[in-house]
Amino acid sequence: MFTIDKKAKNFSMALMAIGLIALTYGFWTDAHRAWPSLLFNNYFFIGIAVFGVFFVALQYVAEAGWSIVLKRVPEAIMGALPVFSAIMLLIMVAAIMHFNHIYHWLHEGIMDPASEHYDRIIAGKEAYLNATFFIIRTIVYLLGWNYFAKKLRALSVLEDKQGGATIHFKGVRVSAWFMVFFAVTSAMASWDWIMSIDPHWFSTIFGWYVFAEWSAIGFTTVLLFTLYLKRQGYLQDVNENHIHDLGKWIFAFSLVWTYMWFSQFMLIWYANIPEEVTYFTARLEVENYKFLFWFSMIINFIAPIILLMSRDAKRNNGRLIFVGCIILLGHWLNSYLLVTPGTLGTHGHIGFTEIGMGLGFAGLFIYLVLNTLNKQPLETKNHPFLDESKNLHT
Repeated sequence: MFTIDKKAKNFSMALMAIGLIALTYGFWTDAHRAWPSLLFNNYFFIGIAVFGVFFVALQYVAEAGWSIVLKRVPEAIMGALPVFSAIMLLIMVAAIMHFNHIYHWLHEGIMDPASEHYDRIIAGKEAYLNATFFIIRTIVYLLGWNYFAKKLRALSVLEDKQGGATIHFKGVRVSAWFMVFFAVTSAMASWDWIMSIDPHWFSTIFGWYVFAEWSAIGFTTVLLFTLYLKRQGYLQDVNENHIHDLGKWIFAFSLVWTYMWFSQFMLIWYANIPEEVTYFTARLEVENYKFLFWFSMIINFIAPIILLMSRDAKRNNGRLIFVGCIILLGHWLNSYLLVTPGTLGTHGHIGFTEIGMGLGFAGLFIYLVLNTLNKQPLETKNHPFLDESKNLHT
């Protein structure tokens, strides 16, 4: 049975304390800046949490055996989903009640032809971009993800106690339904929460772009927690082949994300259509964002491709931890760039509010994951592919 290490618990509590101070400071000094910081930090961590559900479901529908011995890690990661879902719902309710001004399309009169604030382009999207439908969609996403997370966790615990093919195949069916639900809702959530910040602009691959990002940071988080538990003396059945496979997934989705990033940027830059390029000019012509725009892309691509290319690199724990931290930092910066230019314009910059909240969210996430790990034995039992996983060789 896993016991939370006192140092890890104190570390997570210290980070949460920093986050609480940053949250208080941010809303006290500049609430207009604090809300976008709250959104992009929560978006980053809710992506990792919902990826935990996706990871577990993917193993079921693919009939994959390699990951069974580390199955408790993604299950613990998805255990953080309810808290981040509640924060996301709070942000969205605050938006439609005009406590924050993240979403321009929610402004008074913007869809009213008689108003001086009328915007014909945004008004043309009123059937989709309206407050009622927006909050209903958000509730559906969050309730659905949490339902499937709870269901898959319950089946996993039941399988440990009873075993048998019946429970396993029920997990397969639940996972199949989740994959369909996730395919639709993950894309729509990215449109609603992130892309609608810039309502004049749209990208047809934005959902895939966000999915690639969630996968890259999700696999990275699974790997880092797995290595942490190994160092603490747990997960004895996890060997270098499991670590190697996780490293391959991180490498692969780092390239997928880069491909999506380049495809989106290059086609819009090449076409040079005014209503499309405004999204990137807002990030390339403002000094506060220009360096971060290129820096985040480069480190999210260059670090994995140089440091994780070889087979041996994916079996070097120290290197994997180093690259994993770089990837998380790089995508955190990318999350900042997805939200801030559209909400703060030229006034956005990274300071104590953004960094402090980021550390606070990281502390909360670590605490929630460790707390979930503490609730059930880490060793999986009675899974039909357990022996295959224990004897994995690549």
